[in-house]
Amino acid sequence: MTTDAVPADDGFAVVAKLSEIPPSGLLGVRGAHGTFVCLVRINGEVRAIADCCTHREFALSQGELHDDGTVECAWHGARFDTASGEATQGPAYKPVGRFAVRVDDDDIWLGGKLP
Repeated sequence: MTTDAVPADDGFAVVAKLSEIPPSGLLGVRGAHGTFVCLVRINGEVRAIADCCTHREFALSQGELHDDGTVECAWHGARFDTASGEATQGPAYKPVGRFAVRVDDDDIWLGGKLP
């Protein structure tokens, strides 16, 4: 897990290297303000969701990424759509937060929480 991210003037901070996430993989990182975030690499895109299942607060980065773009929590099997944050399978029913993310060369920049 990458730590000590320092935000740039635009609020984005480097939190990881693209090379740290396997294709179709997950990586838990810590944002500039101590927020735990799960980076998701799927179909050549990087997404960022809160690294906390809304069912029992288990780290989603410890779960499994499915081909349909959902992350399954390793503890009780809840699933979340990594594009929308919506819960797609119980026992969770509340969505997870999403974060702005951009990739520049090998750097992954994490921004603020998305609506």
